[in-house]
Amino acid sequence: MNLRAKLLEARGTVRLYGTTPPREGSTGEVVMNAAAKLVERVQRLPIDGFVIYDIQDESARTSEPRPFPFVRTIDPRVYSKLLAARTGTPAICYKSIGLMSESGWRAWLDETDRDFGIEYLSIVGRPTSRGGPYPLSLEQAIRIAAAHQRNYLIGGVALPERHRDGSPESGRMIAKAADGCSFFVSQTVYHAATTVKMLTDYARDCAEAGVAPRRVILTFAPVGRPKTMTFVKWLGVAMPAETERAILDAPSPLSKSIEICRANLERILDQDYVRRIPLGINVESVSINREEIDASIDLFHALESLLPEDAPASR
Repeated sequence: MNLRAKLLEARGTVRLYGTTPPREGSTGEVVMNAAAKLVERVQRLPIDGFVIYDIQDESARTSEPRPFPFVRTIDPRVYSKLLAARTGTPAICYKSIGLMSESGWRAWLDETDRDFGIEYLSIVGRPTSRGGPYPLSLEQAIRIAAAHQRNYLIGGVALPERHRDGSPESGRMIAKAADGCSFFVSQTVYHAATTVKMLTDYARDCAEAGVAPRRVILTFAPVGRPKTMTFVKWLGVAMPAETERAILDAPSPLSKSIEICRANLERILDQDYVRRIPLGINVESVSINREEIDASIDLFHALESLLPEDAPASR
């Protein structure tokens, strides 16, 4: 079964591995070496696809100073195409619509089909800020991409933290599905209760609306350093104070991080909605620290061992 079928199926799970492309200005040799190292790292993992992020500057989202300088990357489409060619494993390519106009967006979709052969897109809006109005809304971008002749499979972002803060993410997910999203990828999960609440309400709201839930892929990442912890929190990830202390005060912070992520996924899966919502995991490796990169492989194995056997989800 290919990735499209797995994402659309109402059964089983999907296993993804997420990464950022090399930084902008990298030589072709540097890009090829980065891809070779990634391929070697994941070659024994039973992944169904890669997730290639499109990094945007989110400084306008918060008044807190950014822990690390913003560094642009090469075009995620380049890296998606390269990894797919080297591994035979497809990539879900993220795209931040930024300040694109409708005509620019249509041209970008045509170019992505013609020059990169990409089939899977995850469309990201802009960080909440005081800016705007914008020439192209996220809703318009999703609808246009879903109607494109390439027959892209469109994904969206799910933010449990936004649901926790009183703005119903479940309603957004239903609206995005109506616009053309076939799956969702969450922000990094470090607070199980927030994610359980979002998924519980999503299952309920889908039932009330008479629509089938789309697949929700839950993202996890190892955190082993204070700097990485600060950055994850700056991005808006819900990180309980007790979780932060447990990780950073542990003799082996990365091992503790993996242990907590596994316990969180176990709690998330121990709910009634697993019979109705098709789920999946995405393990991120977005740190430049070698130990955290290596720990992403251990994290993948720890989470993958919890995933249920392929079984039909009830509607």
